[in-house]
Amino acid sequence: MQNFFTILILVTFPICNYSQDTTMNKDWPNLNKYATENSQLTNTTNSVVFMGDSITEFWKVNDEAFFTSNSFIDRGISGQTTPQMLLRFRQDVIELKPSVVVILAGINDIAENTGPITIDEIMGNIISMVELAKNNKIKVVLCTVLPSNHFYWNPKMEPADKVIALNQLISNYAKKNKITYVDYYTAMVDDAKGLPKKYSADGVHPNLEGYKVMEGLVVKGILTYIKK
Repeated sequence: MQNFFTILILVTFPICNYSQDTTMNKDWPNLNKYATENSQLTNTTNSVVFMGDSITEFWKVNDEAFFTSNSFIDRGISGQTTPQMLLRFRQDVIELKPSVVVILAGINDIAENTGPITIDEIMGNIISMVELAKNNKIKVVLCTVLPSNHFYWNPKMEPADKVIALNQLISNYAKKNKITYVDYYTAMVDDAKGLPKKYSADGVHPNLEGYKVMEGLVVKGILTYIKK
């Protein structure tokens, strides 16, 4: 079953990117993707929203029980960059009125999915999401970008050191502002500054074993705010 999901992700990822490209002119942040689901949600006041890209979107595909059993809300969109997430942050996070948001973002910016962008600009978008959450009394769990030393859809890129640089900014900001911080990178990186095969088939997207590592870490982060 795990191999099935791995194949599904590899096959559908280019399709997801194509779908995003075809809607960018009309709905660049893809506000339509979760509009109907958002309108149907009830009792989200004490919920946790996961905001992110394909790594977050495919998380629910690989381990749906993690979300359903914990009443977590997955708001990942494949291929997205931080400016797109920032534009939909109000609709997909704030208006749901969760108690906590888990933010995992930045790898697609490094891949330049929506064009060139500096590490400082990526961090600026992440900070803006954090500030929006805090201003709306939503607690933040801020996550490091997962390790990656290549992008199969953009093989000319050499992302490893940019990932490290962005994660350092995320770590520094979280510590300075006393924000709960989850370090996926250190727990999952291999000797080549990448994501090892035991955690990923393509070097970017985790498999079930990879997500299980992430789940153990992020739950600890969430529990700093929510006592069960």
